[in-house]
Amino acid sequence: MLLQLHEYLQYSFVRYAVIVGVLIALCSSLLGVTLVLKRYSFIGDGLSHVAFGALAIASIMKVTSTTLVTMPLTIIAAILLLKGGQSAKLKGDAAIAMISVASLAIGYMLMNVFSTSANVSGDVCSTLFGSTSILTLRQSEVMICFVLSIVVIAVFIVFYNKIFGVTFDESFAKATGVRAGAYNLLIAVIIAVIIVLGMNLVGSLLISALIIFPALSAMRLMRTFKSVTITSAIISVVCALLGIVVSILYSTPTGSTIVCADMAVFLVCYVIDRVRTA
Repeated sequence: MLLQLHEYLQYSFVRYAVIVGVLIALCSSLLGVTLVLKRYSFIGDGLSHVAFGALAIASIMKVTSTTLVTMPLTIIAAILLLKGGQSAKLKGDAAIAMISVASLAIGYMLMNVFSTSANVSGDVCSTLFGSTSILTLRQSEVMICFVLSIVVIAVFIVFYNKIFGVTFDESFAKATGVRAGAYNLLIAVIIAVIIVLGMNLVGSLLISALIIFPALSAMRLMRTFKSVTITSAIISVVCALLGIVVSILYSTPTGSTIVCADMAVFLVCYVIDRVRTA
């Protein structure tokens, strides 16, 4: 098995998949803890649907790099969802339901009406579940992912204290002069970036699992924000590597395999927590 894996790693597309998988898993885990604690998990799920619709638009426009279209559209949707969730007339759950369902419907309709592919169903399945796209990455796409991942990690480190403040007590953070609204917006934008990056790894429907599961697992083991974040990052990277390796060796869908690995780790952490607190 090790020899077979070593042979696969000689191919550049496999190395690209591993690099992108690790970077996306790391970025996803950093903000996952904040999303869970702030009850913003719905934003990740809704933006994944929006990203599908944006990718459909990019496909019919036949742009060279779909990220140039999907990234700004998903960021705009993140801002709208955040503002909608704070509106008295349009609550967060209503906003997420409306935007996500509309994006899925419009995206699927556009891919059917304007697509020149002979296998529309296969293209949709690949976009939703990331079945093969992670193994067809170009060097330019890997570089874009690398640069954006570094930006996400740097922003999280630089604004760590502010993010910590608005995560646990937004009212107190406002009282101390922290612009909580601006940092909530920053969190939403970063999540939008992660969603777009993660589509190539696990698809638009499964990316929210990559954000949430490692955070939930880490919360079963650790108690402080920093330790939970670090543990979440470790779990996310390990599960991503395990999922990619298993998918390569056994020809399973990459995205689904990674999510299954995250689910298995969560169940183990849940049992450990229950035994420890019994």
